[in-house]
Amino acid sequence: METRQKWPVVLVDDEEDILFGAEYLLNTHGITTVTTLGDGRELLPLLERQTAGVIVLDLFMPHVTGQELLPRLTRDYPEIPVVVMTASQEVETAVSCMKEGAFDYLVKPVEESRFVSSVRRALEIRLLRQEIGSLRSSLMGEGMTHPEAFAAIISRNHRMQRLFRYAEAIADSGEPVLITGETGTGKELIAEAIHRLSGRGGELVCLNAAGLDDNLFSDTLFGHVRGAFTGAEREREGLIAKAAGGTLFLDEIGDLKPASQVKLLRLLQAQNYYPIGSDMPRTTDARILAATNQALHRRMDRGKFRQDLYFRLSSHPIELPPLRERLDDLPLLLQHFINEAAQALGRPAPRIPGELLTLLSLYDFPGNIRELRALVFNAMAQHRVGGVLAMDSFQQVVRRDRASVEPVPPSLAEGPGLAIPGRFPSLKEADIFLVEEAMRRANHNQGLAAMLLGISRQSLNRRLHLMNRE
Repeated sequence: METRQKWPVVLVDDEEDILFGAEYLLNTHGITTVTTLGDGRELLPLLERQTAGVIVLDLFMPHVTGQELLPRLTRDYPEIPVVVMTASQEVETAVSCMKEGAFDYLVKPVEESRFVSSVRRALEIRLLRQEIGSLRSSLMGEGMTHPEAFAAIISRNHRMQRLFRYAEAIADSGEPVLITGETGTGKELIAEAIHRLSGRGGELVCLNAAGLDDNLFSDTLFGHVRGAFTGAEREREGLIAKAAGGTLFLDEIGDLKPASQVKLLRLLQAQNYYPIGSDMPRTTDARILAATNQALHRRMDRGKFRQDLYFRLSSHPIELPPLRERLDDLPLLLQHFINEAAQALGRPAPRIPGELLTLLSLYDFPGNIRELRALVFNAMAQHRVGGVLAMDSFQQVVRRDRASVEPVPPSLAEGPGLAIPGRFPSLKEADIFLVEEAMRRANHNQGLAAMLLGISRQSLNRRLHLMNRE
């Protein structure tokens, strides 16, 4: 079988027989570009001249050992997978290598199929990393001057790309920005990107307004002078002063108390404020970014949020879509979080089962990106080294979510009811439609389709059998 190969496999071993045999084996399995090095001292100079697809590294060599080279390789060339191949069978050595970032650990003598499979998988991972990097660069770079400012936000979704371009366009404006979106969609990451792009020399200072009463909000934001209240033995500057020349990010502004909303509005309009206990105004040049996961229009309708404050804050509105509206990002995010979790746990990243993406696409993700990350880290904590990532913990969450869905309220039947154009379908026709639709959404995975329908897999099998007979 041919392997897509853009870069050479570099074999590093002080035994000539090992190098000859490994090169011959790879060549016979379609991996034709191989470079052999008999001295570990030659590896780093080689990588300065050219890149590599995979490095197969012996641990115990004279002059420079593989144990010395491995941490330098994973630090300076993280894009190149390193397969350790050594005679050491000590568990501590293997664990140490995996923690240092080795892609795989092979013990000599290695079974031929195991060796070829490891190198081939490493080449595919190397190519995938390069393709993802190129894709992100091309998508992020379209019409953008500094796509690197958004590197922390993993996305190839077209709607997100438009938001990035808009954020870059308004980054150097002095006007406020209102960032809205459900919890876990990345509002703070967008604020950080805007601050980086703004060119402001001051800091990005963050304040979460959730749960703050008016006094605590005023003291935290504006500070106080000495003697302003009992216990105020010294003057304390607020966060607005710390944000001088920079950006103040106010998170969860939908929770602000009415009195605090008035003070924030005055700050935005006059660009000055009063520390508690002072009758002398102080000016500020801090840029204000605000965020909320609440529907401010609804809160305005109920008199919970001031309209004038809303319009003042939303000079530049940014609304982040929930994860369920950018499911094309699921594969990228899933792989990113698996790699992140694997690195944190000192383990190799497992393979993603094909059914997992289908399962997750059926879930609403109320916690969005933050929830997906937590689900992946939970699954990785339960996963054993190597193999395919288990789906059990993901399935439990999806089943629990579907079980918690509220039934249609009886009052609905009292209204005009469900509009069904044309002939009213029979129960048999509706049953067939639901089964076919569930199978389509589950990508013909019967277990997932049964979960959607709320029936057992056996019941679904009986229905499918009857449908096929008819």
